[in-house]
Amino acid sequence: MERIYGSEIGKHAGERVRLAGWVHNVRALGKINFLTLRDASGIVQVVMTRAELAQLDGALPESVIEVEGTVVAEPQAPGGFEVHNPAITVLNRVSEPLPFPINKPDLDVHIDTFLNSATVGLRHPKKRAILRLSSGVMGGFRRYLDQHGFVEIASPKIVESATESGANVFQIDYFGRPAYLAQSPQFYKQMMVGVFERVYEVGPVFRAEPHSTVRHVNEYVSLDVEFGFIRDHFDVMALLTRLIRAMLDHLKADYAGELDMLGAQMPLAPAIFPHIYFPEALQLIYERHGEDSRQEPDLSPQHERWLGEWASAERQSDFLFVTGYPMVKRPFYTHPNPIDPRYANGFDLLFRGTELVTGGQRLHQYEDYLEALRSRGVVDVKPFEGYLQAFRYGMPPHGGFAIGLERFVMQLIGASNLRETTLFPRDLNRLSP
Repeated sequence: MERIYGSEIGKHAGERVRLAGWVHNVRALGKINFLTLRDASGIVQVVMTRAELAQLDGALPESVIEVEGTVVAEPQAPGGFEVHNPAITVLNRVSEPLPFPINKPDLDVHIDTFLNSATVGLRHPKKRAILRLSSGVMGGFRRYLDQHGFVEIASPKIVESATESGANVFQIDYFGRPAYLAQSPQFYKQMMVGVFERVYEVGPVFRAEPHSTVRHVNEYVSLDVEFGFIRDHFDVMALLTRLIRAMLDHLKADYAGELDMLGAQMPLAPAIFPHIYFPEALQLIYERHGEDSRQEPDLSPQHERWLGEWASAERQSDFLFVTGYPMVKRPFYTHPNPIDPRYANGFDLLFRGTELVTGGQRLHQYEDYLEALRSRGVVDVKPFEGYLQAFRYGMPPHGGFAIGLERFVMQLIGASNLRETTLFPRDLNRLSP
């Protein structure tokens, strides 16, 4: 008899089937007892007599079992069907209590306690739903870009030089010479615009920033895009808007169950996301909240929250582009605004008042790169020679962006801590599991 998943039992009413999975819960009530079996597709209820219950032989929750039984329609059961007359085989017995129960509707455990035993805690249905949504976000990202002429690449994560100004790097010993874990695939995706014109990557990035906040980790998954023959950063913003909307549509179509389980409210995402110029954003904050930060080169988290509230209330959008950040806060490869070179042809995209995406137009002339590096105090350009070679031999005007996967999911489901949406997070203090 071939094994079926629990989600399929409705197709087999009246038939004898074979299921396999984990003991999620047991309710021993006497003559009639209930076992919930969890597999990759969800939860199935198994009804047992006292004698049938004895087949478990004391196996505790998370024991791995196989069940053969008859499928019976039952409106009160999960999914409207349950299994009767079971024959149970214990494949792997758990004989000690779990670090914390995972068979309750919600996990009532401190996040550090959870993360210490995440290998077990991630089996909780809501935690699985978060990771499924992450998978859905990556799938929707790839699906849209594949349909629009983009080529997926996989760039090195050990690099010769730092890519982002202003961010610390993890230095490693590379056979006796210094190297670094990549802060982004920025250099490589730009190089590959010269090969394919349109490229993307889904992969880890590393930031050795010694902060400990609810919205930062030191390794995360970055969804990167770069493409050529643009006019300016507004072309990049237009593509990003279409991509975000397509990703949300993909989640609504294929992950409705996970969204519902997590109580996620789908965001307001109009056909054109509103945008505000950085100096105008600081002026708006001053006028509405009395905080004068008009000389600041960046937005604080509170500024982002205020702008997110403004966009939602005044522009009916949970997404807001902030354009034209000061060049002093942008990486050296950023293209300045030709009208006012103090500001960048770049943007951040705020999602519900939190920075989600950074992007913009890049420099594409070789001489401009040399000047940009000199202006940042870089005297020796040798570590950048492999990167700069692409620009010596013809690169089109181009731009791109990077979406933080875990932060996207965090804002989508309203999680309070990025570690809730990160698979085995790495932060200042955590290297395990």
